[in-house]
Amino acid sequence: MDSTDLAFFAAVAEEGGISAAARRLHCVQSNVTARIRALEAALGVPLFHRNGRGVVPTRAGEVLLPHARKVAAALADARSALRDLMDPATPRGPLAIGSMETTAAVRLPAVLMAFHRAHPDVELTLHTGPTGLLLGEVAGYRLDAALVAGPVEHPDMVAEPLGVEEMVVATAANAIPWPALLEQPSLAALSFRRGCAYRERLEAMLAALNARHVRLLEFGTLEGIIGGVAAGIGIALLPRAAAEGSRLAGALRLHPAPAPFATAPTVLVRRRDALVTAALARFTETARLGWEERRAAA
Repeated sequence: MDSTDLAFFAAVAEEGGISAAARRLHCVQSNVTARIRALEAALGVPLFHRNGRGVVPTRAGEVLLPHARKVAAALADARSALRDLMDPATPRGPLAIGSMETTAAVRLPAVLMAFHRAHPDVELTLHTGPTGLLLGEVAGYRLDAALVAGPVEHPDMVAEPLGVEEMVVATAANAIPWPALLEQPSLAALSFRRGCAYRERLEAMLAALNARHVRLLEFGTLEGIIGGVAAGIGIALLPRAAAEGSRLAGALRLHPAPAPFATAPTVLVRRRDALVTAALARFTETARLGWEERRAAA
């Protein structure tokens, strides 16, 4: 017994005959008859009394009919919900997005505002974390997509470019000039926890500058890192937009990061085999436009 058998049964019961049910279902009478016989065999009871005018449900058929109607209604609701999920005119339903904390703080506020204003029926949730963690969440189908540091080259992932961050070395405003600061034996560098792409860039930059003596200090938030730099605890490698947008920007001095660490692309990644809902498609468009508008304003 499956949902199609129950749909055929309900049609015969409601139409009062095989011929009328076949017309309603747009199939031949023999197919309807075969379905009903298969259902009766599976249940082990007759479902209809046959007479010259058509058929009427037996007691067993009367008991089964409301359940068959509930299954049909549930399937109709499911089809309608899926149509709504894919309808580009009215995006709706859940959408789980991940983002690096820096991107969430600097790039996403305007994007989220514009997206919610245009698509209020989308139930968007935002999860922040380092690039490594976010990629694992997307790979495990726990996030629909995530904004991470690129490049991302993975056979199971699609990465759509959104924008490029200009990276700067941030020091305290009253610190000795950069890069002479690197000669300080007690110098520290502030970063997020392991798995953060910006931390990996920072470590690679320090290695390239032969500054392996620099201690790495982990901070949990972007404002914590910026506050630590402003207080003179250490240096940090940050997107210029994040440093300049901070309330502590006046306590910082920003220096262009050396090549090849001067820029960092941001991409939106999703699983190649995952469903691209209307909500996800619209979010991708909005995120890209928001990045472009911010770049134009700069």
